[in-house]
Amino acid sequence: MPKTDESQANDSSEETRRELNDMRQSQLSHVLYWRFFVNIALACCDAAMFLIGGATVSNLRGETGPFWSVRFHLWVSDSVFLVITSCLWVWCLYRLGVYHRHVMGDGYRLNMKLFFSAVQCGLALCALVFLLDLRITLVNLILIVLAGFALTLLERLISRLYITRTRRHGAYAYATVLVGSPKGMAKTLRFLDRRQQLNYRTVALCPVRLNEETGLIEADRDVKTLQELILDKWPELKVIEYSEHGLAETFVREQIQTVMVTDVFRRFSDNFNIFSVRMESLGLEIALISSAADIAGHETQVRSIQGTTIVTYRLPQYSMKTRIVKRLFDLVVSSLAIVLSLIITLPVAIAIKLTDGGPVFYTQKRIGLRGKPFRMIKFRSMVVNADALKAKLAAETGQKDRFIFKMKDDPRITKVGHFIRRFSIDELPQFLNVWMGDMSVVGPRPPLPEEYARYNRVYATRMLVKPGITGPWQVSGRSDLSAEQSEALDVSYVQDWSISGDINLMFRTVSAVLSHKGAY
Repeated sequence: MPKTDESQANDSSEETRRELNDMRQSQLSHVLYWRFFVNIALACCDAAMFLIGGATVSNLRGETGPFWSVRFHLWVSDSVFLVITSCLWVWCLYRLGVYHRHVMGDGYRLNMKLFFSAVQCGLALCALVFLLDLRITLVNLILIVLAGFALTLLERLISRLYITRTRRHGAYAYATVLVGSPKGMAKTLRFLDRRQQLNYRTVALCPVRLNEETGLIEADRDVKTLQELILDKWPELKVIEYSEHGLAETFVREQIQTVMVTDVFRRFSDNFNIFSVRMESLGLEIALISSAADIAGHETQVRSIQGTTIVTYRLPQYSMKTRIVKRLFDLVVSSLAIVLSLIITLPVAIAIKLTDGGPVFYTQKRIGLRGKPFRMIKFRSMVVNADALKAKLAAETGQKDRFIFKMKDDPRITKVGHFIRRFSIDELPQFLNVWMGDMSVVGPRPPLPEEYARYNRVYATRMLVKPGITGPWQVSGRSDLSAEQSEALDVSYVQDWSISGDINLMFRTVSAVLSHKGAY
């Protein structure tokens, strides 16, 4: 009996669904395949580093075992003990998210997770030794953890360099389609080009626009703008036309794993909710480029009261307890820094005085917490009349409208000034500001009054925390950053700061100072 048109259409639809499912399964298998084996390889290397570190420490200290367990009346060989500790190390790394797919190439985030894993592993080892009642000294346990941590840091540095280098050729990254306006997608492409630690490999574009009359998202067919902003520079990217139905299936057929929304779609809107559900229902990951002032990272509580749903947002780092901890942290760090830096600050002060006989310190009016002015202290690195020359130089270099006035080969800087600015020694007296409470060790840089007066509404939120000696601006390129990049970093800090994050930024400061990137 011949098939009707309806049955043929059903067969064709079923065949399409089977084909799509097979392709999706093949795509997922490929992604899971390399991700699984990369994580297995990394876990084996992490365990090997801990084994080598533990064996080295035990042999150097002569605590090689076997170890006698008084409680269970058995001998535990040193080899068995080191294997157990290595497995415990890998387990701690797993618990802290070290093997998460978005962490493996992100250096600073990874290093902090390794640090907290070492702390957790050390505590777990102490508990294990106590329960088994093994005759192992506490010093030996601590040194084993430190050695394993140090070797794992080195191993991960090498593996990260390999992963980020191979990502430039498309390996160890997720095929990504950008969805948004041509301008938004171009901005995101420039950002992704500079961030090799991100595992997104852009393969396609889906230009969209908002129809103001209907309020719906539709395809943006402005080919000329797309060509000028993107395709002239990235001609290899494929353009996929947006459609209300079947778009997710198209992405799957193109073997795309991540859909990155750059703009146009507004969060919490019906347009975005419907779009994201359609993507996620086929296993596609949604990545959203949002404003630095976005509230996604806030602690959220949902309550239902008499049929009305109330969503409460809160930033937990602004609790009284956390504020007290941060102030104590600032007092301890600034006190230590003031005392320990005397070996550097005293010779520098003498050199500045001998250069031209002018004052050693330079105080400048800056704006602090919630717009409160204060006098910031620095070692003088410029000629005495530097402020008078600033307006003239700003006009000559075209920096009248920039928040941060910086120029290479600034003629106002003295010979001693070049040296102390290169190594950020001129910032050391600011620990006095921290000790007095005007500044924090970590935070956005304190602006000049004229800079503060020109802040927009978003950028002004950076003044909701104390300014810092170091912060996201100082460790991310300093003077080489554009005004837009500086703004995003500072506003993000207000939303995301934590004590552990501040410690992370302090360690990054050491790297930034030694590399001299953006320091002039």
